[in-house]
Amino acid sequence: MVEGARLESVYRGNSIEGSNPSLSAIVFSTAYEDWLGHPDRPEETRFASWSPKDFFEEHAHNRTCCARRKSLLLSKLAPRCAALCATMGSMIKGPAIFLAQFMGDEAPFNSLPNITAWAKSLGYLGVQLPSWDSRIMDLAKAAESKTYCDDLKGQTNGLVITELASHLQGQLVASHPAFDELFDVFAAPEVRGNPKVRSEWAINQLKLVIKASANLGLPVTPSFSGALLWPTLYPWPQRPPGLVDEGFQELAKRWKPILDMADEYGVDFAYELHPGEDLYDGATFERFLEVTGNHPRVNINYDPSHFILQCLDYVGFIDVYGPRIKAFHVKDAEFRPSARAGVYGGYLDWKERPGRFRSLGDGQVDFKQVFTRLTAVGYSSWAVLEWECCYKDSGQGAAEGAPFIASHLIEVPKKAFDDFAGAASDSARNRRILGLD
Repeated sequence: MVEGARLESVYRGNSIEGSNPSLSAIVFSTAYEDWLGHPDRPEETRFASWSPKDFFEEHAHNRTCCARRKSLLLSKLAPRCAALCATMGSMIKGPAIFLAQFMGDEAPFNSLPNITAWAKSLGYLGVQLPSWDSRIMDLAKAAESKTYCDDLKGQTNGLVITELASHLQGQLVASHPAFDELFDVFAAPEVRGNPKVRSEWAINQLKLVIKASANLGLPVTPSFSGALLWPTLYPWPQRPPGLVDEGFQELAKRWKPILDMADEYGVDFAYELHPGEDLYDGATFERFLEVTGNHPRVNINYDPSHFILQCLDYVGFIDVYGPRIKAFHVKDAEFRPSARAGVYGGYLDWKERPGRFRSLGDGQVDFKQVFTRLTAVGYSSWAVLEWECCYKDSGQGAAEGAPFIASHLIEVPKKAFDDFAGAASDSARNRRILGLD
């Protein structure tokens, strides 16, 4: 069956096997209704008897659907997919959207009520809030008052607040002097230009995030680790013995009080393993875990896009680190090396560099395998769109994201697929089968 909810792929005429027949049926019927209302459809008598699947295949291969028609179709599709997702028996929750890349000073992106109304219209069921953005929340008030947090929940148009993200504050816990001026913009004006004071400010901000998360009933905050060692990533000049150990010991020293407080409040830190941080792959995560004494609050925000750009086995990663994966950014990417540039990117802009973030479905991440392995290891939290793309507009990316995520949610089986061939058994029967009795 064609995977209808992956509209971008469908409209390109790709053949995709479906993973969720119920969602596919919704998409087929929605698209068919849209086609029936199209004033320019050709050969009406010929197509009138076609099924939605026939329509999709012909419509896709002829590529007659313009961007405006596609946008209108998505607007019809979103609430239907959302309604079904709300009743599905999926272990993974979704779709949700990280609001950081969409916030702005104009409606509907300038306040929590406005932007959640917009997200809801696209079919999202949850929102991840950037805790540093005062347009949608007052972090200090959220840390102090459960009443304020209850009021915050009432401003989301029925959407669930999935997590409070703390990436920018986490970045500033530890920063190499080479990046001081570049990272200053993440901090409050009064602490800029003073790295020591800025780090203390960031640590306090993370403690507010912990308290606010607890008041909101949220068990995890996605974050960054910060970086002292990143400028020494490539071993030239040669790193002196002990440098890496010293860097990780210092990173752990700064994070340990934060993690201990998080443990008191029952909140996990899910580090996004991201270039520019000292935690950017499995090996660096393990090293940090070791120097923090295998701290129970050291966990992972899984984002396969960063692993695509490192040529890392992002599917196998899930099996290795599954128990530590506490959050999930659904983000796509592609890596297309050339004779001119590879992993390091050649200082090229995003459109020219070999490694690029892409809208969902436009990159190389095998999301069917990602959702399958996350389900297999027992991940049961939210699938959150983090949109970044240098080619596609954010509005289109957001509109396509909800049905894309919805189509990949897996309904956990209620019984084994081969139950029909099974038979009752007991110890005596098992022993006879083994030839023991």
